[in-house]
Amino acid sequence: MEIGIAIGVVIGLIAGYFIAQFVAKRINQSKVNEINAKADIEIKEARLTAQRLVDEAKIKAEGLVSKAERKNESIKQRKIQEAKERFSKLKSDFESKKANHLVEMKEREMEVKAQEKELNQKVDKFDEKMQEINNLKSDIETRENEIKTIRENLEKQLRIVAKKKEELDSANERHIKGLEVVAKLSEQEAKEQLLEAVKAKAETDSMALIKETIAQAQANANKEAKKIVIQSIQRMCAEYTIENTVSVFNLDSDDLKGQIIGREGRNIRALEAATGAEIVVDDTPEAIVISSFDPIRREVCRLSLKRLVADGRIHPARIEEVVAKTRKQLEEQIIEIGQRTVIELDIHGLDAYLVRMVGRMRFRSSYGQNLLKHSVETAHLCAIMAAELGLSSRQIKLAKRSGLLHDIGKVAEEETELSHALLGMKMCEKHKEHAVVCNAVGAHHDEIEMNNIVSPIVQACDAISGARPGARREILESYLKRIGELEELAMGHDGVQKAYAMQAGRELRVIVESEKVTDQYADDLSFMISQKIQDEMQYPGQIKVTVIREKRAVSFAR
Repeated sequence: MEIGIAIGVVIGLIAGYFIAQFVAKRINQSKVNEINAKADIEIKEARLTAQRLVDEAKIKAEGLVSKAERKNESIKQRKIQEAKERFSKLKSDFESKKANHLVEMKEREMEVKAQEKELNQKVDKFDEKMQEINNLKSDIETRENEIKTIRENLEKQLRIVAKKKEELDSANERHIKGLEVVAKLSEQEAKEQLLEAVKAKAETDSMALIKETIAQAQANANKEAKKIVIQSIQRMCAEYTIENTVSVFNLDSDDLKGQIIGREGRNIRALEAATGAEIVVDDTPEAIVISSFDPIRREVCRLSLKRLVADGRIHPARIEEVVAKTRKQLEEQIIEIGQRTVIELDIHGLDAYLVRMVGRMRFRSSYGQNLLKHSVETAHLCAIMAAELGLSSRQIKLAKRSGLLHDIGKVAEEETELSHALLGMKMCEKHKEHAVVCNAVGAHHDEIEMNNIVSPIVQACDAISGARPGARREILESYLKRIGELEELAMGHDGVQKAYAMQAGRELRVIVESEKVTDQYADDLSFMISQKIQDEMQYPGQIKVTVIREKRAVSFAR
């Protein structure tokens, strides 16, 4: 039983094994079939994909080929077009060169024809001139014959004239000897008397002619000159006050004098050493006198004192610091004044050094008249007078420029023996001013010769600005000296009894002796004295010379 069960089990196991093998085989076969089916599908899909890629590649290749063909075609067409254009350009250049060559050939041909024509004309002219020369030659030969004949006649006439002259000389000698016998004078004595008489007559006539000429010139020119001068003065309005540089420093109290002097005078010595000015502290109440020949130094000292007194700290170190700052600020102020003056006068291109010198004029005075105001006034007067005379705009500008710079030599920094006019001319020449300006500056006191119309205008306007009432204040000593020289000059003439300078030297009255001076000579004497004053003296404005001749007959009844 158990064996049978075991056999059955074994048989079942074997049968199960085979069944399992069969089932497994069947399963494997189905899987293989399934895998083969999938592989076939994938192969088909791969073939389709490859076919699609091949088709797409063919399409792209065809497109690239067609594109390349089109590009090649366009390049080919462009190259052909460029070749055609180049050919046409070369052709046009050749044609233009050919045309230019033809034009040049025609021009040369015309030039050759013109030269040939000109040459033919010259040949014709030469032939004509040769003909004229031949004609002239024949005329000259004819005239030479005529001149020869005339010369022979003249020689005959000269021989006759020489013979007549000898006869006349002998007759004249006989006549002179007869006159000498009658007049009891030799020929030399008669000549001397005649020359003296002629000389006296000539002197009288020349004096009369000079006076008549001067009178005519004054009648014609004096009226217009006065009109121009008066119009220039009337158009120029200026203040009559006299401005001087301040030389007295006022103090609030006399206690400040001690601070300014300092211990043992060290403050005042430091201030004098720093500014170069002299400070005088005397018994004048609440005032200190500042003295210096240089107005710039005086102004630096005044401004420094003003700052020190306002600050209250007065000691040598502080004084040096304040003076240095004041000098720098004053220098800047001088340049600013010069620039402002030049701008106001509308003067362009003036050298910086000359602009600075114009600013220095503000602190310089001449006979009490501020130099800058005098120069500005003279510049305006020059421009006005030049315009009244009808000069050009360029000459008017040069006149104004010359008027401003005419006294520039008075503020020069270097010391020299030259006069201020010549020194100013040298400064203007050094800084490239116009030749007209240089001459006007140097000639406004007649130290050099005037060579242009602007120079006398500057001289006249300088006299107008300095001679008007109240413009200048003359020093008493120089005024008395000028008055004395004026009277001595008149007393130096024969027949003058007394001479008086009147109206501040504007009029000279001369009293002559009636026995020694005639009325005619009195008239001549007035003219001679006026000319001598004009040549030898310097004076503002004009001086009237009056000669008085009086004869008094006195008798007494007893």
